[in-house]
Amino acid sequence: MNTTSRTALRPQPRQAPAAANPYAGQHRRRLLRADLLTVVAWASVAAAVALWLADGGASGFATAAGAFTAAGIVAGLAGMDLVLLMLLLAARLPVIDATVGHDRALQFHRKLGKPSLYLLLAHGVLLAIGYGLAEGLNPVSEAVSLWVLVPDMWLAFVSLALFVAVVVTSLAAVRRRFPYEFWYGVHLLTYAAVLTSLPHQFSVGGLFAAGTWQRWYWLAACIATGAALLHYRVLEPLVATFRHGLRVSRVVAAGHCAVSIEMTGRHVDELAGSGGRFFIWRFLTPGQWWHPHPFSLSAEPVQMDADGGGRLRITVRNLGRGSASLARLRTGTRVAVEGPYGVFSTAARSRRHVVMVGAGIGITPIRALLERTPFAPGDATVILRGHDSSGLYLADEILDLCQRRGAALFHLTGRRPPGVDTWQPEAEARAGYRLASYAPRLADADVYVCGPAGWARNVLDDARRAGVREEQLHYERFDW
Repeated sequence: MNTTSRTALRPQPRQAPAAANPYAGQHRRRLLRADLLTVVAWASVAAAVALWLADGGASGFATAAGAFTAAGIVAGLAGMDLVLLMLLLAARLPVIDATVGHDRALQFHRKLGKPSLYLLLAHGVLLAIGYGLAEGLNPVSEAVSLWVLVPDMWLAFVSLALFVAVVVTSLAAVRRRFPYEFWYGVHLLTYAAVLTSLPHQFSVGGLFAAGTWQRWYWLAACIATGAALLHYRVLEPLVATFRHGLRVSRVVAAGHCAVSIEMTGRHVDELAGSGGRFFIWRFLTPGQWWHPHPFSLSAEPVQMDADGGGRLRITVRNLGRGSASLARLRTGTRVAVEGPYGVFSTAARSRRHVVMVGAGIGITPIRALLERTPFAPGDATVILRGHDSSGLYLADEILDLCQRRGAALFHLTGRRPPGVDTWQPEAEARAGYRLASYAPRLADADVYVCGPAGWARNVLDDARRAGVREEQLHYERFDW
């Protein structure tokens, strides 16, 4: 056991020959699922266009007006398919969450936002040009004519405006200008945008005529997406909330600007074994019930009686108005719970060795992961980073876990060197230490990182320079 705060690192003893990797099969299955999901996603876009072509869509390219109209239809089909994929990525489907993780699924969700919007904009513009050429009208006049004369078409314009609002407010530069509450409310417009886009697809023209494969495909796609959202975003959280019946039992100080919220409830053992995976909590008070808080457990649930009663704990830091209000929660407050989510857990393991690096309140998931992830004595390294000892949250508990489980522990405290982009304190950075200095078997280890985004990026870059492959790096923002 090594504990250091700016102290010299001792040479590591020669290691015994490596044993067989128990996580190789699990890792291969995750990669296979990821490939299959990718194929299914792109195949859905191809199928949408292929069904249209099979139904005689290619004949529209014979004239200039028909070519613009046909191109607009293809853009609309592809754009709407991408929108449905975006909704599925945000639906918290277990197969997606267990394969790529909640954070990466939301990254893909955001990346699809602009392409889907561009395709839908192209859909409207190209159709206005194509219909206008056929009727001898300019695109603006044709758009006005469609709005006024064609039933359900006005809903398509409303839908497009809603999609524009959602994508624009999702841009990082715009999102930072508004409070979370505003952005969250606007983002719910995605569902309104999809609903208002559906009527014109089935009522205008003969594109999805009754009895065609296209109609059945889009009906199945829309119904399946809606059912997934309803089940995983609404029904499952409601069932979990009523089943566990969680209530706040006490709120206690847990270090600088941080508190631990302890809760009691029923069947809490079912929430165990999640490692660093996170839950979404809603504290059912008048000013909090609608505000989701993504936090990992900071200790495994403890069963207190034979009837299923138990307690669990999360640890949070004052990082804004929402989290600050949690320190004032009253005993007995009811708690709604969703999850667990993400792959910041043993489910992501690909190697026998493991390195866990946490900073600030990001130490909390590291503590949970340390408690549950399997490793033999000597196969794990834990690195905690803080400006000073008060920023090493749950340090005593982690020290005890490392001593009992045989993990190497390093405390790194102090300010970063001025003008140097590093994740380490000044003394260690100037001494030339790297991540591999603390974990000599780094290149053959899974690396879990949790902390502020810029700091975490430096840790991950350090690991890559040491030869760690992307599949071994696990960094997940706990997000909505």
